[in-house]
Amino acid sequence: MIQSILATLALAGTALASELPAPKEDVILTVTGSIGATNSETAALFDLASLQDLGQSEFTTSTIWTDGENTFTGVSLATLLNAVGVETGTVNATAINDYSVTFPVAEALADDAIIAYEMNGKQLSMREKGPLWIVYPYDDDNKYKSETYYSRSIWHLDRIEISSQP
Repeated sequence: MIQSILATLALAGTALASELPAPKEDVILTVTGSIGATNSETAALFDLASLQDLGQSEFTTSTIWTDGENTFTGVSLATLLNAVGVETGTVNATAINDYSVTFPVAEALADDAIIAYEMNGKQLSMREKGPLWIVYPYDDDNKYKSETYYSRSIWHLDRIEISSQP
């Protein structure tokens, strides 16, 4: 009986880990913590193609860090969170240089942020705040033109940890 339960749990863990396809290229984003879908033992790993496969979002906006209006393409932050099975908690987004920001999942799901990997049709390079940059449509809503959202606009993003605590 106990072995049957353990076998069922093991199979459930295997099914859960297979919900997301494994990356085939270099991993550019790792999502860990209180997530419901993984493609490795404890994380959801994404290469550029697997982020693109989640669906593309795009908008044109100006930023305080770039000249004029630019068109940003990426995956919606809400879409990414949904893909890894996150509905509540806190997002801790961290850059390659260990700069990090924390904000509620509820706001991430409601806002229009994207994890941009392209600007003006070109893949974001390290010099251009890439490979990943959380960007908001600043010109579409004045709420995005605030220190709160500017601080959440983390570039050189390479990992997200989800905490179940608000």
